[in-house]
Amino acid sequence: MGFARTCSVALVGVEGVVVEVQADLEPGVAAFALVGLPDKSLTESRDRVRAAVVNSGAEWPQKKLTVGLSPASVPKGGSGFDLAVAAAVLGAAERIDPRTIADLVLIGELGLDGRVRPVRGILPAVLAAADAGYRQVVVPEQTAGEASLVPGVSVLGVRSLRQLIAVLTDEPVPDEEPTEEGRPDAMLAGLLVPGAGIGTGLSADLAEGPDLADVAGQHHARRALEISAAGSHHLLLSGPPGAGKTMLAERLPGILPPLSRQESLEVTAVHSVAGILPPGEPLVRRAPYCAPHHSATMQSLVGGGNGLPRPGAVSLAHRGILFLDEAPEFSGKVLDALRQPLESGHVVIARAAGVVRLPARFLLALAANPCPCGRHTLHGAGCECPPALVRRYQARLSGPLLDRVDLRVEAEPVTRADLLGQGGRGETTAAVAARVREARDRAATRLADTPWRVNSEIPGHELRTRYHTAPGALAEAERDIERGLLTARGLDRVLRVAWTVADLAGHDRPDARDVALALEMRTGVARGVPVGTGDRA
Repeated sequence: MGFARTCSVALVGVEGVVVEVQADLEPGVAAFALVGLPDKSLTESRDRVRAAVVNSGAEWPQKKLTVGLSPASVPKGGSGFDLAVAAAVLGAAERIDPRTIADLVLIGELGLDGRVRPVRGILPAVLAAADAGYRQVVVPEQTAGEASLVPGVSVLGVRSLRQLIAVLTDEPVPDEEPTEEGRPDAMLAGLLVPGAGIGTGLSADLAEGPDLADVAGQHHARRALEISAAGSHHLLLSGPPGAGKTMLAERLPGILPPLSRQESLEVTAVHSVAGILPPGEPLVRRAPYCAPHHSATMQSLVGGGNGLPRPGAVSLAHRGILFLDEAPEFSGKVLDALRQPLESGHVVIARAAGVVRLPARFLLALAANPCPCGRHTLHGAGCECPPALVRRYQARLSGPLLDRVDLRVEAEPVTRADLLGQGGRGETTAAVAARVREARDRAATRLADTPWRVNSEIPGHELRTRYHTAPGALAEAERDIERGLLTARGLDRVLRVAWTVADLAGHDRPDARDVALALEMRTGVARGVPVGTGDRA
């Protein structure tokens, strides 16, 4: 009788649970039983592991074999357990010393020829192993760079089961033939999943991305874009077609600062699980940009799928931008599903297979036309939409959702002077991004001893009791509350925006002009405040 154990990791959403893989050999009719709540893809590992062991030159034990995955109450799926199952079987058969694998965490899929194929979710899996106290992990060679992002963990990347056996038995490590340069590497097929991230992309470097200077006119909307990036405030751009709403939103990632180390790990973990992490670039350093089509379903936006829910667009846009173009065309239920993650920064999805908590702290950017034809606000443009139709169209963005949007800006039609450049070329992305970084640094210094890093994260109670504005600065906001133009949540969001305006202007605290600009960009009522960047004090 032989027994061996090792460890692997089961992913539940983007969080990992360390699983002990136990192999037991007993005399009897040769059979292979896999227990511990495996799904279909994991059950198939019995055939993959047997073929991989035999083709790696090891002898398959002709006894009654039982492999258990503990804890049995945690659902387990995917092919990432293959390597751990093979090692446990070889340990029970005494091909390798069971003591050498007892404290190892092994993650990887096995091909029938014994090669180790990469799987998705390596980073969150290694993070879970490190949190559980494990310090040695074995992963496919192609994902060793991703696993090495976790500090304090020794990572061994292997290309085949033969190499792993040689390392564990102190035998000469065989050389595996590398893929010839210029030939496609079939081993990378499991990392990128086409269609896994709907409308998702990683923002390009500033030198390669679209430049903000390409947008003609729109001084008010450009100012709102800068404020949105500096304080991570949600933004609604409304106006006629062709005004530049989509162009502005597409340039928003370029003015956001690079992600911090912790934010990069969070984003990389989500993208690794979703299967949209580019090979060779294990760490995502810039904010992601996600722009799903307006036909997106609830599951694609919030998360879902068969079995345990998978990340949706709100999670793929974590620490980045979720842009909903033609927002009124989205389903009302889909839009209202955003209300909870907008407040909490995460989304909790309950399904029959389990409950998953996914990160979803994103900057929401909406673009909307004023009516179905888009010409309602244009004088003499011939809008034929009945008033009732216009009201119904605008009501598709519900009041509770809009109450969570800090900035609501009207994109004016582009004039001939702006289009032909007679009014001067607008500021470049690099110039605006520099001011955004300065404002973020001011906010980070002020919030250094708090759990928040940007103004949009500060709770309303803290804003009103801990961070005070200049005397008399809130007089106009108080009048708006009395007139019903502002809700209690709206006042909190005005204060957050006012602090961001003050950070951009270099003020120690918001004054009446900063609050007035925040009110104007939320209510749409002109307050007589200049919006150009040249008025900064």
